[in-house]
This record gives sequence, structure tokens and C-alpha cells, in this order.
Amino acid sequence: MKTILIVGIGAGNPEHLTVQAINALNRADVLFIPDKGAGKADLADLRRDIIARYVTNPMSRSVEYAVPRRDAANPDYGAGVDDWHASLAAIFRELLTDVPNDGAGAFLVWGDPGLYDSTIRIVDRLRADHAIEIIPGITSIQALTAAHGIALNRIGEAVHITTGRKLGEVTDDTVVMLDGQTAFMTADPDLDIFWGAYLGTADEITIAGRLGDVRDQIVETRKAARARHGWIMDTYLLRKRD
Repeated sequence: MKTILIVGIGAGNPEHLTVQAINALNRADVLFIPDKGAGKADLADLRRDIIARYVTNPMSRSVEYAVPRRDAANPDYGAGVDDWHASLAAIFRELLTDVPNDGAGAFLVWGDPGLYDSTIRIVDRLRADHAIEIIPGITSIQALTAAHGIALNRIGEAVHITTGRKLGEVTDDTVVMLDGQTAFMTADPDLDIFWGAYLGTADEITIAGRLGDVRDQIVETRKAARARHGWIMDTYLLRKRD
């Protein structure tokens, strides 16, 4: 049986890789690199850099594949995501034909595969024919708190992790991921925000302060960074002021 390795590669710094992740990549016969187009070439370049730095297995090879776009116009978000996952599962199944019998193929996943990433759910559709191993990675949340020099939780307090789409009233320390809508603009202006983009990379940007004082700065910084790079990955923590 072929093995699928889902390897967390960290939030953008090649040095985020764990020893377990490096060992897994060196077990793989084939390393799969997603291509999301010219506008996001940096994401594929990081994976190539990781492979060049850490993979010493002379028998391994890299295979690149185009990632189809999700139909954002579908009014049924759940159905649209399910269709997108089905398309990716079909691509993955075809890619895995390049893996020898009893061999392994590795998907290099940004951050941690278990936190707001769909690779595990996509590969679950192939579980009947393949063994699956998941190697955790450093998340953007860890990179965010390290960059700001803060702890994620306060003593005795809970932490809530959500998306911009689901951001409501902030009652706990709340981490927000995947917020293309800048949902923080409608949050309580007296909250503290710790915001970061391109975390762990040479392009890292961080802004912190009272939300009402810095939210316009974050929006403008975010807009300029996206125009410069062609893409943006950002994460932030909202916290009630002491």
C-alpha cells in the first residue's frame, strides 16, 4: 500500500521545519508542490527551498501540480468547498500514480495540517486505498505570538480560534484566521489587536495597539502588501484590554 505523508512545513520560515518533518520528507519517493499561479509563486518557491535545504534522498523527485480555484460565486459555501475538494482529490489520486507500490508521496502543507487547512479532508477521500501519516507543523498563531512577544492565553482565560467569516462579539482572547473581509473593522474599537502578515518570513509585518487606533493602518498596510506581493496571509489576536 502506498503512503501519503501530509507534512506541516511551518508558517513561512524554512527553519520552522521539525526534525520529524525533515525525516518524513526524506522518506518520500515523490514530493508534491502546488502551483497557485504566478501571483502566488512565493508559496511554491518556499517549498522548493525547503526541499533543496533538507531533502538528501537521491531517489526522491519533485512533481508540481496546478491548484484549481474554488468557485467563490457559488451561493452555497459548503457545497462549493465540497466540489473544490472533490476536484483536488481527483488530482491527488492521479498524482499518486507516480508513487511506487509500497512507496510514499509527500504533500508539503503550509502551517499545521490540522488547523484551517483542507489537505487532511481531501486525502480522507483516498483513505481506502492509501495509508496516511500526518506530521504537525508550526502554525501562524505560534509565529504571531512569538513575533509580538506575548503569550497566547492569559492566566485562567480561554482562547477562541475562528475565521473572519465567523467573527462575532469577542468574549475570550480570539485568534482570527482567513479574514479576507477585514472583519476586525466592525469589532469593538477598545479591543487590543496583535496583527501579523507573512509571519516567519523576511517580509514579516506586525502591528499592535488599541483596535480603534490602528485598524485603518492595518487595512492600508494590508492593501499595500497584497499589491506588492500578489497575495497575503495574515493572522491576528483580539484581546479585551486589562
